[in-house]
Amino acid sequence: MHWADLAGRRVAVWGFGREGRAALNALARHLPGQPVDLYCAADEAETARAAYPALRVHEAAPDADALAAYEVVIKSPGISAYKPEMLAAQSRGTRFTSGTALWFAANVSANTIAVTGTKGKSTTSALVAHLARALGVRTALAGNIGLPMLELDGQTADLWVIELSSFQTGEAFGVGLGVVTSLYEEHLDWHGSRERYVDDKLKLLASSGRVLVNALQPALLARAAPHPGLHTFGDVAHWHVADGWIRRGDENVIAASQVSAPGLHNALNACAALAALEIMGFDTRAAAPALSSFVPLPHRLQPLGVRDGLRWINDSISTTPLASLAALESVGDARVALIVGGHDRGLDWTPFIEAMRQHAPAAIVCQGSNGPRIAEALEAAGVAQVHREADLSAAVAAARRVLDGDGVVLLSPGAPSFDQFRDYAERGKRFAAWAGFDTEDATLKGLGVL
Repeated sequence: MHWADLAGRRVAVWGFGREGRAALNALARHLPGQPVDLYCAADEAETARAAYPALRVHEAAPDADALAAYEVVIKSPGISAYKPEMLAAQSRGTRFTSGTALWFAANVSANTIAVTGTKGKSTTSALVAHLARALGVRTALAGNIGLPMLELDGQTADLWVIELSSFQTGEAFGVGLGVVTSLYEEHLDWHGSRERYVDDKLKLLASSGRVLVNALQPALLARAAPHPGLHTFGDVAHWHVADGWIRRGDENVIAASQVSAPGLHNALNACAALAALEIMGFDTRAAAPALSSFVPLPHRLQPLGVRDGLRWINDSISTTPLASLAALESVGDARVALIVGGHDRGLDWTPFIEAMRQHAPAAIVCQGSNGPRIAEALEAAGVAQVHREADLSAAVAAARRVLDGDGVVLLSPGAPSFDQFRDYAERGKRFAAWAGFDTEDATLKGLGVL
């Protein structure tokens, strides 16, 4: 669907977050004067009316009848495509689109790398952009990483690096290279089932001319195998990590320790980034040294510094149990108090529990709405040094008390933030503040066209 397809139509925007505001601004540019309705939360309505006086603002989520009154609805990605009211309106003729879909329709000739994956997609996207810029390539970095595509509406770049969540993969098309970093269970509340989550995530394969997937995940590799433009990373024939090196086949290219983002999983993300650029025709060996100057993303194993004799690490982006395990691996043999728990999406914590039964850190502090469930499972498995706290503030105090000036406090919740915070970024900033650090460093750098 193109902007011209919206001309003269009954159009609504659903959602007034950053994506919704970007859609409203783009509509004003492309279709000035066209009437538009907005559906937003009650506490957003006053701000919306002040910013967009011509808007008809509705202070509640639309039902099926309200949605069916429009020919086109531009929805924000966090609104599930499987809501009953949305499906009912579709059956009555309403067409749904998004800022991402509108951008791709208007930029069919753009040179694009789209990155998705349960974990690693943000870091991999940022690494691709950082390495390309190190080669002097005018590169855009946008999408789910923190900058809606429509905020770059009308701008040009030689390379577009676009992070897509599982909510957005079905909205992209004509992608030059689609990258899938990993595939685990997540976002079941949006997709409705694990099977649907996997299917939605892998819609990127169908919309990409070439694809790059993690060869260390057999199930993912099997799903991608029929694609005629399949490439892999992680296997010994291509970009992979072995014996402390990032290798291209048998060639040692750069020591894994030179990657500024810590952990084996980030070395593998670097392999994905290098492979993606190689497929797109860039000189990856010339780019590889820039891995050492990459600034790790905030809230992703972000070292905050030392307070009270303790090292503090903010991994608030961690929203699955497997991400918490990867975070623990990254700190090595240090004495660790791991803070886990948050909004309960019903994910399976069994692999985490089994890993802790085999080798647990000095303390596991369980907090948030699913904290009691995690703590019960750990205690039933015989794991020692399990602590229960009501919320993150209390968990920080408990971790500080337990370690008593010796060790690492690692926030890697393995769960979303919505039980206590607006999003993972707010959770990470509050963690940093409670630990005694300035939160100004928690802003993601490098977004946009550089």
